[in-house]
Amino acid sequence: MTDLKTIIMATALLTVTAGCTAQPATQPVQASGVYPDFTQAAESTINGVVSIKSYATPRQSQSYQQQGGYDPLFDFFFGSPQRRQQPQQRQAPKEQQLGLGSGVILSSDGYIATNHHVIQGAERLQVTLNDNSTYDATVVGSDETTDLALLKIDATGLPVIPMGNSDDLKVGEWVLAVGNPFGLTSTVTAGIVSAKARRIGSAGSRGAMTIDSYIQTDAAVNSGNSGGALVNIRGELIGINAAIYSQTGNYSGYSFAIPASIVTKIVDDLKQYGTVQRAVLGISFMELSPELAKEKGITETNDGIYVGEVMERSAAFDAGLKPGDVIIEVDGTATHSAAVFQELMARARPGQTIEMTYLRDGKRHSAKTTLRNNNGTTSISQPGDFTELGCALQPLGESELRRLGLQSGLQVSGLTDGKFRDVGIRKGFVILEVNGHRVRTVEEMEKVYDAVVKSASDDKVLFISGIYPTGRKTYYAVDLSAD
Repeated sequence: MTDLKTIIMATALLTVTAGCTAQPATQPVQASGVYPDFTQAAESTINGVVSIKSYATPRQSQSYQQQGGYDPLFDFFFGSPQRRQQPQQRQAPKEQQLGLGSGVILSSDGYIATNHHVIQGAERLQVTLNDNSTYDATVVGSDETTDLALLKIDATGLPVIPMGNSDDLKVGEWVLAVGNPFGLTSTVTAGIVSAKARRIGSAGSRGAMTIDSYIQTDAAVNSGNSGGALVNIRGELIGINAAIYSQTGNYSGYSFAIPASIVTKIVDDLKQYGTVQRAVLGISFMELSPELAKEKGITETNDGIYVGEVMERSAAFDAGLKPGDVIIEVDGTATHSAAVFQELMARARPGQTIEMTYLRDGKRHSAKTTLRNNNGTTSISQPGDFTELGCALQPLGESELRRLGLQSGLQVSGLTDGKFRDVGIRKGFVILEVNGHRVRTVEEMEKVYDAVVKSASDDKVLFISGIYPTGRKTYYAVDLSAD
């Protein structure tokens, strides 16, 4: 990777149209020339890919006084608010299109998979099918770690792309990318699988939770293709297109898709639990390189997962792993790279038992262990419930806003046992910002809360700044991690 090249998430701000009906997938027919016949695979999948437009209302810029500040010197020089000429009333900002991507219909009753970055920051999502019918979509769940999201539209009888097995893919195999590049609806491009378990970033070098294991192809993917389908020539879904490798921001030779093996697991979790059930082995690791092997005196293997640290009370600790061990297999699959290891972990759930093969002091060992979640247990993780805060909230009244010199504020009008009371928040506290976002309504507060509890981060915290009626500014950190 050169310094000039960057990984570009394929999303665009464009419009889109569509057309056609679905046909069942059939076996490809070998053409008389060099290339196989892609027409049946294209026709059977093009109707299972949708266009997704995201919308949001831009925030109005505010003056110092509107943001809650008051400067008496300003009034001294320019007159009091009553004496100053009233400014022209601004029109409320209108909803604007934030971006455009693609999605894949997973079930006839309206479940759709796409990328997390396609829907990120959206206040409204509109899905357009290939017959030009449109629906508003709701977010079932989203996972930044794998860059996947699951949407739902209120529809039935939709065409579905059957799920394939990405594990069976072979380098050199023909694939098709289906999506809406530059807003050009129902576009199909062809290429081959260039590599599997490809890393395109720095994730995983130190055991980070971010998943970085992609199918690399040379099928042309551009802005707007994000969230679209990567299918084999049997018309089976084997990946979700996610990124391109480019100097310009447009396709220049390679594109990357999230394997169907990961997609299946993540969307099943989001659909069943509302959040991803992430399995944790409990190690920090590095990909074994020739340089590292030489430094550590390892001669038995040229690749694998070098264990840097083993966390206490973890699955790795129970298995007897120690720093310096090299994991070479998980459940019989060789862990040649960090990307392969991450993919295997991404497909597992807490409570699942795995068998590892590792090297220690030149000898081969095997051990079984039961994977855990981020909290060190095997229990199912549930998305948080806003009621756990234990508070009643209401917008601050006009008289109090004027007295405190605020434009808006969300006041704690009541408290019960919960996380607010645990950190010392008292009745009457006025919430101004949460995690850097100004909150004016209960709905905005719930939206920030929901984004935090559904995030992939281990640290789920609400950083709250506000003011008491006495004028005292106070800051709180509310931990939302599962107990």
